[in-house]
Amino acid sequence: MEPAGRRGNCVAFDGHVAGGTATSSASAEQEDIVSELSLAAAPEPRPQLSAREVEVLLAWILGETKGEVCRKLFIAPGTVNTHLARIREKYRAAGRPAPTKAALLARALQDGYLDLDDI
Repeated sequence: MEPAGRRGNCVAFDGHVAGGTATSSASAEQEDIVSELSLAAAPEPRPQLSAREVEVLLAWILGETKGEVCRKLFIAPGTVNTHLARIREKYRAAGRPAPTKAALLARALQDGYLDLDDI
């Protein structure tokens, strides 16, 4: 049997046996990677944000201050704070806490509310 490694476009077998058949090291490594990616790609619970909550979230993430959000959306500062508190609570309840603006930005990106090109 040849040593494990690559030769051209082929992977040489290194003699590992799984279930009575020889497997390559590369195949075993690929299976491990696919398994890890499957776990990492498992969908996280996504909280159900209202359309207005998404609107406030995006305005706050893309703006500098909550005052800008107030002027842009014609709402009071207390209303902005209430929406953000409810959004944070929904993420916390889903097991994905977002206590900071940076964490909310990450959640918005993860959940598809925002693209990197939008920032």
